[in-house]
Amino acid sequence: MAGACSGHGEIVRITFKLFAMLADHLPAQLDGHTREGNALKLDIAEGTTVQQVIDRFSLPAKLVHLVLIDGRYLDKEARATRALAEGEVLAIWPPIAGG
Repeated sequence: MAGACSGHGEIVRITFKLFAMLADHLPAQLDGHTREGNALKLDIAEGTTVQQVIDRFSLPAKLVHLVLIDGRYLDKEARATRALAEGEVLAIWPPIAGG
């Protein structure tokens, strides 16, 4: 998990948030950024996709249920092609059962 995701171009900074049991996948510190609750600032290569971030943190596919970028839902099919931009917030929720 060390270093930015592979790619070309500039480095962009995003906020990566994991909720419920997924938060266990966030390290306490990475690339000089300290985890704040369930959020971590990430420096990634320009053009890095949502799926590349998911893969970088080895998130189990069955637990990656609700994916939001700046509060907007992202379809599962778009994860492999949607590149993240400077300042965006990527939030991922597992399936949640309730009653």
